[in-house]
Amino acid sequence: MAAAAMASAAAAPYALAAPAAGSGRAARAAPAESGSRVRAASARARSVKPTAADWDAAAQRTVVSEGLMSEEAGSGFLGAGPLSAQAESQALAALAAREGTAPVSVGSAEPITVVGFDALLVEQLGLGEVAEHVQQVAQAAGLDPPGYFGSEVVARYLELRYEHPVGTQSLDLYPWSPITRAEAAYSFAQALGSAPGSGQWAIDSARETLSAFSLPHYDADQLEVLRIAVSKIGMPYVWGGTTDNTADGLEHGGYDCSGFVWRVYKVSGLSWGKQILGRTAAEQAGEIPKSARIHLEDVAPGDLLFFGSAHFDSKATEANVIHEGLALSSQWAIHSSGQGVYVLPLTSGWLAQSFAWARRVL
Repeated sequence: MAAAAMASAAAAPYALAAPAAGSGRAARAAPAESGSRVRAASARARSVKPTAADWDAAAQRTVVSEGLMSEEAGSGFLGAGPLSAQAESQALAALAAREGTAPVSVGSAEPITVVGFDALLVEQLGLGEVAEHVQQVAQAAGLDPPGYFGSEVVARYLELRYEHPVGTQSLDLYPWSPITRAEAAYSFAQALGSAPGSGQWAIDSARETLSAFSLPHYDADQLEVLRIAVSKIGMPYVWGGTTDNTADGLEHGGYDCSGFVWRVYKVSGLSWGKQILGRTAAEQAGEIPKSARIHLEDVAPGDLLFFGSAHFDSKATEANVIHEGLALSSQWAIHSSGQGVYVLPLTSGWLAQSFAWARRVL
């Protein structure tokens, strides 16, 4: 959970110091820290900076040995290259054979984007109906979600994405980016850990949790805020980031946890954002009186949510308020963490266990 391993990032809207352990600017310390089933540990450990071709060498070896992907004769894995429809079909057919199901049809359209890839893999893992349920709920609530909202919620719940650390975040991909063979290999290796016989619990958990996804009726102000928030589903986690691009001087567009809130309320120019003065989670949590703090059961859509070791009556510090998100309801949050911008329940898991208090700005 510590963010001490992160190097200093370039300045965001103000000068950011390198994050201390548990810093609220490093959303790495939030739910994704429950740990992905497959990590590209070799890429982290090497003294040589990883590249787009080899950052997940361990995952590449796994998918080749398991017959999901192939190397090119004389050329190796070619991880930086785009994933072809033929390679996608091969991998899904191999997963289908393991599951005893029919392979999902890929088609011939290229390039395959990150969100297109995720939708196919979610479908292959038997969670297509769950993704459609999430999509329909968000649409019925008036949030105007992008067409890939449901499948991205499911894919990131399964932890199919990898969070590139500071210094290598230029390797991050946007939702609309063509997916690389390396990125696909990481996701397929994750899926192997979710396949029957080797971790069916992950799929069962996603199905049980996300089938219960529901949203309340929103008023006009809540809709204005949350439409912006859900439109950012799948954007990468970038330490210090507050923008959709590199306008803030960082190596890639995206947001950290408090940067996501900053993007929604401040960068978007919403009038309510004028109430938010501090940039970090701890600063935003601490700039209101204790009498204005909100308990979890009283959370309303659009509220700022703070997490960490702080108790409801604690003084907010950078050590005890280490994560931030936005409330879709008193039961669901959207936030930026190790899976980028994604959705998690407030009723279970890390968010439930570490909720400190909420703040209302609407």
